[in-house]
Amino acid sequence: MTGPSPQELLAAVRGWPRVLAIGWLYQLKMQAQSGFMIMTALIQPLIFATIAMADQQAGNRGLPVLYYALGAGIMGIWSTVVFGCGGMISWQRHQGMLEPLVMAPVPFALVLMAITLGTATVGLYSLVATMLWAALVFRVHVQLADPLLFGVAGAATVVSLGLLGLVLGSSFVLYRNSNAISNMLEYPVWLITGLLVPLSLLPGWTHPLAYALAPTWGVEALRAAALGGQPLPAIGWCLGTSLAYLLLGVWLVGVVERRARRTATLSFQ
Repeated sequence: MTGPSPQELLAAVRGWPRVLAIGWLYQLKMQAQSGFMIMTALIQPLIFATIAMADQQAGNRGLPVLYYALGAGIMGIWSTVVFGCGGMISWQRHQGMLEPLVMAPVPFALVLMAITLGTATVGLYSLVATMLWAALVFRVHVQLADPLLFGVAGAATVVSLGLLGLVLGSSFVLYRNSNAISNMLEYPVWLITGLLVPLSLLPGWTHPLAYALAPTWGVEALRAAALGGQPLPAIGWCLGTSLAYLLLGVWLVGVVERRARRTATLSFQ
């Protein structure tokens, strides 16, 4: 048997952006209608933002309230990525849909990328909610220093966290207990990336790990664009880590996919 011709391969590759866009829109609709994801994206970040902002006001800390509101918003995006991706893969496995997705002619990494980017986009609810919460409840005058770069930083953050989810998604596919992995990854990343605690207060050995994670650069870019500073370097690091996550994620998903095809035990992992 001969493989596909170069023309057929080129036609398939040209269709990938459309597949990604449709998959992203489908996941966006699915996750936006989930009560659990709404709680994760809206309620949970507001609880942590309230604690952090109340502590800031009571202690008269040097950092502005909006600093903590933005950190809590990124926490919400990260939570939606880990829980949304892990939960969706578990649901597909239980429904018997994971095997057809892996066997489909479209690369499985593309399918998984649509899931992670869709859940990360739903997490933008968290960012908007925490900023409104700071304005309405804590009487913070929310005035962005650079609204245009704030939007660019927000988009770069969503993409970088979504592609970080692609890297983690390979382990979610490989193991059945993906929700347990999600629970394990949520809180350490919150802490180590300086979302609510400045990195300067954390031990020095945590800094290299923090700089390798997208939330660190995402929240730094948003804070610089909102409070005044230079967001472009952090945005650049966001895009750089996104490229690294994309390459690593595609490779890891390929390894998992080849193992699943070879052992035919995807639903029993």
